[in-house]
Amino acid sequence: MLGVRALTAPIRPRGPATLLLWLAWTLVAGAAVASLLTGFGPPSAVSGWLNVLAQWAAVVLCWVEVRRAGSGRVLEPLVATAVTAFAAGHATYLLTTDAAAPHPFPSGADVGHLVFNPLILAALFVLVYRQLRTLSWLVTLDSAVGVFGAAAVLSVVVGPILAAGSGASSPEALLAVAYPSWDLTMVAVVTGIAAAHGLSVGRNWNQLILGLLIFTVADCLFAFRATGPGYVIGTPLDLGWTVGLLLVAVWLRGSTASRAEAAPPVRGAWAMVVPSMATVCGIAVLVLASQVRVPVTAVVLASLALVGASIRTIVAFGELRRTVNLLAQTRTDELTGLLNRRALYADVPGLLEDGGRRALLLLDLDRFKEVNDSLGHDAGDRLLLQVSARLAQLAGAGDLLARLGGDEFAILLDGAGEAEAEVVAVTLRDALAVPFTLAGIALTTTASVGIALFPQQGADLTVLLRKADMAMYKAKSSRTGHHVYRPIDDSHGDKRLRTLEELRSALVDDEFVLHYQPKIDLQSGAVRGVEALVRWQHPTRGLLYPDAFLAVVEESGLMHDLTQVVLAEALNQAARWHRSGKPLSVAVNFSASSLVDESLPERIGEMLRTRGLPASALQVEVTEDFLMSDRGRAHDILTRVRSQGIRIAVDDFGTGYSSLAYLRDLPIDQLKLDRSFVTPMTADARASALVSSTVVLAHSLGLTMVAEGIEDGEAFAVLAGYGCDEGQGYFMSRPVPPDQLDRWLTDREADAAVGAPARRRTLSPAAEPAG
Repeated sequence: MLGVRALTAPIRPRGPATLLLWLAWTLVAGAAVASLLTGFGPPSAVSGWLNVLAQWAAVVLCWVEVRRAGSGRVLEPLVATAVTAFAAGHATYLLTTDAAAPHPFPSGADVGHLVFNPLILAALFVLVYRQLRTLSWLVTLDSAVGVFGAAAVLSVVVGPILAAGSGASSPEALLAVAYPSWDLTMVAVVTGIAAAHGLSVGRNWNQLILGLLIFTVADCLFAFRATGPGYVIGTPLDLGWTVGLLLVAVWLRGSTASRAEAAPPVRGAWAMVVPSMATVCGIAVLVLASQVRVPVTAVVLASLALVGASIRTIVAFGELRRTVNLLAQTRTDELTGLLNRRALYADVPGLLEDGGRRALLLLDLDRFKEVNDSLGHDAGDRLLLQVSARLAQLAGAGDLLARLGGDEFAILLDGAGEAEAEVVAVTLRDALAVPFTLAGIALTTTASVGIALFPQQGADLTVLLRKADMAMYKAKSSRTGHHVYRPIDDSHGDKRLRTLEELRSALVDDEFVLHYQPKIDLQSGAVRGVEALVRWQHPTRGLLYPDAFLAVVEESGLMHDLTQVVLAEALNQAARWHRSGKPLSVAVNFSASSLVDESLPERIGEMLRTRGLPASALQVEVTEDFLMSDRGRAHDILTRVRSQGIRIAVDDFGTGYSSLAYLRDLPIDQLKLDRSFVTPMTADARASALVSSTVVLAHSLGLTMVAEGIEDGEAFAVLAGYGCDEGQGYFMSRPVPPDQLDRWLTDREADAAVGAPARRRTLSPAAEPAG
């Protein structure tokens, strides 16, 4: 392949040198025919002169390339001078001798022949010297192995010539030795360059290698004849020099033509071809030396080649080990050691091609952001490590477990259908429900699991992941823990994504508004405070109540931002009421995800001070879930809030599965009895007993009691009779915008002034969902 490419490339050149190249190759063909017709014995002047003319065609081609390369170039003049010197020497030899008889050796023409090799070596040095500084020592080692291996083989080949010349003192013998010695050096250098796979030596480097190899073979044959029967001109031997020169000229032409688009360095397995061949040659020389007598130089060179190859092998194994480790790192999650997303995408397609039932579980920790925000990212990382360990213990031998990123994990179950996948989902959630220990805190976490089934719900990983993701968010929003994908979930997923984007815009565009529901003193009828309830004034869907968007806010981590908006607007409204002579306190609901912020207590205090409000103007409402999930954390946050004079209420009291011990341990001022106790109170004696006993419990602990969901006068009267302090409900007023609340308060004051019953109801209880 090397020879065919090199020989065919010259006959398709472009530019004015086309005819010159055609002429040169035609002359070579003619010289070959002439030398064959005359045989190997008698000389052939015709063959000799045809070779000389072809060589000078190569000279002209080289100097044309020198002119085209322009000034400031060194490589092209060196090659052109080398080719010219050899062609001049060969022509001189033909002119000064008789073609019919053996020619004297040496002659003055040998000077031109001998300078060819040094000039070519200089050109090769110019070709690569700028790149030598950028080569790694491994590339240099590869090059050295190539040099030593090639030199060892050539030493064996030219050994007889060197031996014959070493004992002779005639100039003819010395020159016969000089030719193969130079060729040995040149071929070794060329081999070293070829082995240096980091070098860029042009797209037609093969032509130069082939040309110099042919030239070397011709020199060796010449040395054999010169030291033996004698050299005569006009034999096929001359064709070796001529073809070699032409290939060098063609290489030079291609090198200057393609400088702007030099070939990239050889990479990969091909980069090791030359060093490997050199190693094999070194071994072959040493094996040969054990059977026959070979020059000591060849043995030394072969040994050096093998030493270099051994070092290179050791380094190669080290590189292979590092490559394997690097590959493992690219497939492994850095924190947990589990497979990562890249590995999941690489391995799952092959598993799915095997067929059979499989289920993809997408597991996401609930409220993981709170752990990072409250305890720091180090604690979050430790939690992920412990979660990963538990998941790995539960994964089956044929299952694939990977961490996709953040707090999201994927598990591909082998041979699992819907029923088996749900059993695994429940098992995983139960395992994660066992408390984790972080920084001395017992932390309980939950997870939501989405399930997609193969092959009925998706034939590839991308589809399965998308559907499992939809199912996982369905599990989060419905609080079911796990959910198997259903076609209806597609619309749910699209709706959720659209709502999420609209929520982000709403926070920026101030689309959230507050409605306020008054809290009535059940004994005196006075209004001392209100509860702020958020609404979304959607640009196209109208006024939306919390059940339409709060779940998405919580899932997407936007609750902190929304709480800031609500708190700021509630305090702004409180400041307006205080300035107008209505010193109402405003109660603001804080979710568990909002209360994990370490700086929240101080920030609340600063917001009160900047508005000139007393601490009594704000009441913080929290749920039992927050109080019980992390008792120590709750105590710290609430204590710092309470120390600023801000009152704290427990919202939806009685709905959580919890111990009442927190009422003793935590700084709480008020309990808000959930509407689920108040609504059945007038018709159910047991419900009534629970309410009355709860009021007594609150008062015995020094807490005030607020009843939510008062829908009629009978409930109002019963609660007042039990001694309940305050109440909220549609019987008195639904949540309304601040301007409507102002009118409601004004009307109540007017009714009280004339002794009329206070206005109690403004809207039917069924007209609006609860807070």
